Amino acid sequence: MEAFVRSVELGGFSAAARQLELSPSAISKLVSRLESALKVRLLNRSTRKLTTTAEGEQFLVRCRRVLAELEDAESELGRRREQPRGKLRLHVGVGLATHLLVPALPRFLARYPEVEVELIVEDRSFDLPREGIDISVRPGPPADLSLVARKLGEFERVVCASPEYLARHGSPQAPDELAQHRCIGIVLPGRGQWPFDTPSGRRMVQVAPALSANSNDSVLQLALMGLGIVRLNDFVVGAALRAGALVPVLKDFHCADKVPMHALYLHERHRLPRVAAMLDFLAESFSYPQWHAAVGKPKPRKKI
Repeated sequence: MEAFVRSVELGGFSAAARQLELSPSAISKLVSRLESALKVRLLNRSTRKLTTTAEGEQFLVRCRRVLAELEDAESELGRRREQPRGKLRLHVGVGLATHLLVPALPRFLARYPEVEVELIVEDRSFDLPREGIDISVRPGPPADLSLVARKLGEFERVVCASPEYLARHGSPQAPDELAQHRCIGIVLPGRGQWPFDTPSGRRMVQVAPALSANSNDSVLQLALMGLGIVRLNDFVVGAALRAGALVPVLKDFHCADKVPMHALYLHERHRLPRVAAMLDFLAESFSYPQWHAAVGKPKPRKKI
C-alpha cells in the first residue's frame, strides 16, 4: 500500500523507490502484487507518468487513511503510556453523558492534560470509521460485529417517587396497585410495561402513564416535583436516591433486568495511548455502586 501511495504522490516508481530505499522494479512488483490481490487495475502506466484509474483513486483515499493511522499508532506507541496525548473523539448518549461521564471528565483531564477530548453527545449510532469516532459508548449488546466491544458495566432501572408524592398518595405495596397511582412514562417502544419479580415469577404490569416524555431528564424532573412514580435508569436517579430526593417504590418486587454498557472501538485502536487511557478510565468510572448500595438491597424472597 505504501509503495502504491508513494508512486502516485511522487509521479513514478523511480521516485518512490528512492524514498522507500528500494529498486524501481521492486516497487513495480509490489504495486502489481497489490493489483493482483485486489483483482483490479489501480494505475495507468506510461513511459511518461503514472495516473490512477477510477478504482485506484478510490483506493488511494483509503490507503492514505490507513497509513496515517499506522503512522499515528507508531508515533504514539513510541511514547510512554503514562503520557497520552492528542485528540480523542468520544461518542456517548445524552443520559450517560449528563449523569456519568461529564461529572467524571475533570478527573480524566487532570490525569491526562495533553489529551484533547471532543465529546459527541447524541442518542444515535455512529459509523466510527466514516465519522472519525475513536470510542462510542452504547447500552445493550453490540450490534456491529466489526467493532471491538469492551464491557464497562451494567445498569438497571429503578421504580421510585419523591417523598412528597408518597406522603400525599401513599406507597403501593404490590405492583397491581400502580393502577391507582399517577405514573410518569418514557415515550419509547416497549416502555408501557414494567417488569416485577414476584414470588411466583416475573410479571409484566401494564402502566398507563398520567404524564409521559421522550426525555429521561424531563421524567426525572417531573418525579422530583412530586408528580408521580417513575421507572428510570439507575444512573439517572442515583444521585436523587442517595440524596433522599427520590425513594424506591416496590423494592421487594424489584426486577434488576440489567442492561450492559459497552465501549466500542475499531480493532487495534486501543493501542493508541490516549484511547487505551480513556477505555480504562471509562471502565473505572462506570463501575459505580448500584443504587441499592445507598438505599438498601432488596431482601431475597422464597418462591412459593
